[in-house]
Amino acid sequence: MTTQQSAPPAPAGLRARKKQRTRDALLRAALLLFVSQGYEETTVDEITEAVDVSQRTFFRYFVNKEEVAFAVQTLVEEHFVAALRARPAAEGPLLAMRNAVLDSWDTVGEAIAEVVPVDLYMRTYQLIESTPALLAVHLRRSAELEEQVARLIAEREGLDVEADPRPRVAVAAFCGVMRVTGRLWGRGEDTSIEAIRRLTERYLDHIGGALAADWR
Repeated sequence: MTTQQSAPPAPAGLRARKKQRTRDALLRAALLLFVSQGYEETTVDEITEAVDVSQRTFFRYFVNKEEVAFAVQTLVEEHFVAALRARPAAEGPLLAMRNAVLDSWDTVGEAIAEVVPVDLYMRTYQLIESTPALLAVHLRRSAELEEQVARLIAEREGLDVEADPRPRVAVAAFCGVMRVTGRLWGRGEDTSIEAIRRLTERYLDHIGGALAADWR
């Protein structure tokens, strides 16, 4: 009598790829449902049914719907922070943030496309701006990112962020411009990454003049 042997376990790399594919499939399904029928109207059951997995599988990858809604936005923010860390030390705070965000828009499209179609991300951003529950979370997350960037700027300049207000003031001005351009882009007809990059560059180029003592 022969004993049937179990199949050997899958290599770690293959398991990791399968997990990533499942996570990406859940993310794409969720975002498609959010933009087509609304965030609050979409249930976790509908997301899992679209991918043909269990609720347990969903919660293995995401804490809740909110985390799914902001998953790609988190990727974009991390891309910006990494670009800021890579800026030359000789660049001043506003120039470093300006160059980092423009460089990010030049390269982030490829990173997004590895997870979801870029157009789907852009439509999700518009959804966030137009959904009160998501907008409240977006503003909270923006405040957290602002603090993170302020501490990074202080580190670059060799300052104590708790003792010197300049890093937080500079980052507040920069992030204010980013919020304005995001809202304006969301209301426009051109929802491409190129469009938001152009708008961002245009508005950032006016930040110095806007902060001048005399506008006349």
